[in-house]
Amino acid sequence: MRIGDAAAAAGTTPRALRFYEQRGLLPPPVRTPTGQRCYGPEDVARVRVVRELLALGLTIEDVRARVDRLPLLDEEALRSGQVQEGVCAQASPVVSRRIAALDEEIARLTHLRDELTARSGPRPDPKGSTAGQG
Repeated sequence: MRIGDAAAAAGTTPRALRFYEQRGLLPPPVRTPTGQRCYGPEDVARVRVVRELLALGLTIEDVRARVDRLPLLDEEALRSGQVQEGVCAQASPVVSRRIAALDEEIARLTHLRDELTARSGPRPDPKGSTAGQG
């Protein structure tokens, strides 16, 4: 299938497919005699896995660091959290670094929320009732 059809099947854009190819996440596709890219179902499946990993918070560089493991991942297994045991074992440093970065960001945002709350006075009751009235 041509780039537009492959992009639509993967839920992305032709520009994203070219970007993934440039970054080494997608192997260079077969070309027609006129130079147009041709993708197969395995390419579409790989793009879906890449998109799922990015949606989980990994960066392009994180995914590229373990591009050799992409063929072992299944999109449905990623979504359900049922990845075959051992498939991601070698990726754990990448995943661990990303989880640590997310934890740092959560801590930073929690601190900001607490500071803002402390400076803005008491928080209103989410149910709209006023404390002490009865």
